[in-house]
Amino acid sequence: MAGTPSPTTVSTKLQRIATLARQAPDTAFTTLAHHIDLEWLREAYRRTRKDGAVGADGQTAEQYAENLEVNLQGLLNRAKSGLYRAPPVRRVHIPKGDGKTTRPLGIPTFEDKVLQRAVAMVLEAVYEQDFLPCSFGFRPGRSAHQALQRLWESLTRTRGGWVLEVDIRKFFDTLEHDRLQQLVQRRVRDGVLLRLIGKWLNAGVLDGKEVTHPDQGTPQGGVISPLLANIYLHEVLDVWFEREVKPRLKGSAELIRYADDFVICFTIEEDARRVMAVLPKRFGKYGLTLHPEKTRLVEFRSNRPKPPREAEGGRSFDLLGFTHYWGRSRRGAWVVKRKTASNRLSRALKQVTQWCRLNRHRPLTEQHRVLTQKLRGHYGYFGITGNSKALVAFAWEVRKRWHKWLSRRTRQARTTWEKFDQIVRRFPLPKPRVVHSLYRRAANP
Repeated sequence: MAGTPSPTTVSTKLQRIATLARQAPDTAFTTLAHHIDLEWLREAYRRTRKDGAVGADGQTAEQYAENLEVNLQGLLNRAKSGLYRAPPVRRVHIPKGDGKTTRPLGIPTFEDKVLQRAVAMVLEAVYEQDFLPCSFGFRPGRSAHQALQRLWESLTRTRGGWVLEVDIRKFFDTLEHDRLQQLVQRRVRDGVLLRLIGKWLNAGVLDGKEVTHPDQGTPQGGVISPLLANIYLHEVLDVWFEREVKPRLKGSAELIRYADDFVICFTIEEDARRVMAVLPKRFGKYGLTLHPEKTRLVEFRSNRPKPPREAEGGRSFDLLGFTHYWGRSRRGAWVVKRKTASNRLSRALKQVTQWCRLNRHRPLTEQHRVLTQKLRGHYGYFGITGNSKALVAFAWEVRKRWHKWLSRRTRQARTTWEKFDQIVRRFPLPKPRVVHSLYRRAANP
């Protein structure tokens, strides 16, 4: 009806913020919090996972939803008035790599997740206009498989070269709070949002029964942590590499980054060594250090004579759970291949073994359901073209571990392979399959 304004939806607000950010790339926004209203919090609640672990207060999503409107209104009032107090983040430790070390994972309370999601929606609308194409981690419409595809295309187009494999030591634990807030203020100077970010950075960590307040780092697992990490590395690495490093190189180079995991591909060895020498200084300026053993330069060329295994860099490198190496195609041509990294395969099998051991007395229907989910999840990520051998090996090892722990349900009766085959015929496990076809033709140089 003429003269009757239509309601402003959350998507319309997001589009408006994104348009303004795109039109004014050098402008810092001073008024953004007014977009966060009750409707915005409802959308943030809708986007928040309801099946996650509970935070320090022990409140579940179901309990929070029992009085949802009142809870959201109270949350909005406290956030806008400055009375909101960020609760400490409950910390758990999950295995990392080969399982010998652990990675701290932060679990905020459910209400804190909702508010973090609401603020992340605002910041994301702004920073998605700034982030560069080399960044793939925790961004809408981007995935790890797209990063792998970009890497494959780059290496195929240049026929390889030199790959700088970089590992940032304890990135999420050493990220400097003051420096992060300074970087955020280059684009966002809204007092409400900055105050909330500061509260989350200083909320403290509940590890067991002790609450600590570290002056650096952001716990992995927080809703807003990946976005803050992207903002940090966007300035520290992405912009610096594109604007200052690449123009000074003799050959071509490409950065592919997924959160704090990244590699840089070079066509000329001299360029690679120059960047490798200056990279620790650049990161050290922002309080970050590179792992001296895991950061290495790999000569990754299809026509490279095979050196001894102990030579510098080897002939392969790892990124996002895959080992990348040169191999022959069915037609005999050299192509970049990928297979499941050995540490990721070992970790996945350890998790299956642990689950089978602890749940061997549960009903077969439940065991079959969970193992099916685990296998499909594994295929869903690692099921790429050329990785069939590793998928088959994983499926066979899962089958062996299931049989082993079914045999240990009682001391008297052992589950023979004949009996186990009957069980598998009744409860068939998913067969390995390729989910992602990543060997599309690379663009011409």
